[in-house]
Amino acid sequence: MTRLVLVLLSVMGLGMAHASDERAIVTFVDEHNAEGIALLEKAVNINSGTMNHAGVRAVGQLFRTEFDALGFTTTWVDGAPFQRAGHLVADHPGPGPRILLIGHLDTVFEADSPFQKFERVDANTAKGPGIIDMKGGDVVIIQALKALKSTGALASMNVIVVMTGDEEEAGTPRDKAREALLNAAKGAEYAIGFEDGDGVVSHAVTARRGTESWTLTVKSATGHSSQIFTPEMGNGAIFDAAKILNSFREQLAGQAHLTFNPGAIVGGTTTGFDHATAAGKAFGKTNVVAAETVVTGDMRALTLEQFATTRETMTAIVKAANSKTTQAAIVFGGGYPPLAPAPGNDALLAVYNTASEDLGLGTVTAVSPDRAGAADVSFIATEVKNVIDAVGLKGHDDHSPAETADLTSLAVQAKRAAVTLLRLSRK
Repeated sequence: MTRLVLVLLSVMGLGMAHASDERAIVTFVDEHNAEGIALLEKAVNINSGTMNHAGVRAVGQLFRTEFDALGFTTTWVDGAPFQRAGHLVADHPGPGPRILLIGHLDTVFEADSPFQKFERVDANTAKGPGIIDMKGGDVVIIQALKALKSTGALASMNVIVVMTGDEEEAGTPRDKAREALLNAAKGAEYAIGFEDGDGVVSHAVTARRGTESWTLTVKSATGHSSQIFTPEMGNGAIFDAAKILNSFREQLAGQAHLTFNPGAIVGGTTTGFDHATAAGKAFGKTNVVAAETVVTGDMRALTLEQFATTRETMTAIVKAANSKTTQAAIVFGGGYPPLAPAPGNDALLAVYNTASEDLGLGTVTAVSPDRAGAADVSFIATEVKNVIDAVGLKGHDDHSPAETADLTSLAVQAKRAAVTLLRLSRK
């Protein structure tokens, strides 16, 4: 028998083994789907609003037990240095390419929310706080890894999972809050986030816009209102702030993927604004020219370059507004970095899509980045070159008391994820 024939037979045998593993994955997920839904119900019934630190830790312990049973080395990263509960990290070293899976434990529903429990709507639908954002995604991760373990494939895989405890309201300082995630990303070839995205089962995310806050402060000469618009008095702080805001709109509005929004404005003779509570107060009389105005807002952009050019334009507009009667300044604050479009992201989605099509689960395409909000996956975008997100449990109305899951998507997403991980590990 020639060497070429031996090689071909070896390749054919390997291909048959791979196909057998994938069929076994599908069978396992279907046979254990009810267990996945039961785990989801347990997780949803534990309140884990971001500031309910005990609840976040409890959900972390629930999932930690699952990872321990799968043979992962688990660690709880204490959140005290960044004023949050902490993060769950589960590591499974192996010889294959390093793959980072990302979830989060917290929800927007705090302990005093009336929306607290998992509730069946019908056989295929359930409501609950955080059911799709993103406890459902966490369960997809666990179900996929269980399926891989059942075939023996997990034993040789190199997977690390990070489930943050403060995705909905990141702790401060931000570098401390995302240190564990960034450490996990070091050396990773692939990263997959399990957010719910736009809720469409045929969509994933390859690009997300980032966010950044800004604060505009305007101070002006003040005095009797009869003297407004004179060279000595000027326009007053409120008019000057309005002029600056309108210049932002005229010079920046309409750019692809860019938005900027003044969310609050406070002006008068005296003002005060508390950034921690996003609340302000002002005092002023109708016959006195406003002396101070504070405006807070955010901007969203798709690339770091777009953020930089937007900051430059806004700063130039503010600087040009200064005069002998007006002192204006703008400062830019923290936010989330973007997940910029990248060839590696498209390539990873292609692997995921092929797995879905091969399983008979349909085509998966990328959703517009304008419909993809900020998420933890963006923090590792400059560290990992192949990234996709929003492959978790699907549904609708997340962040509201109507948050609802399509339970049929649990098995679909677990199968897609497991086969994708299997194929990536064997590349």
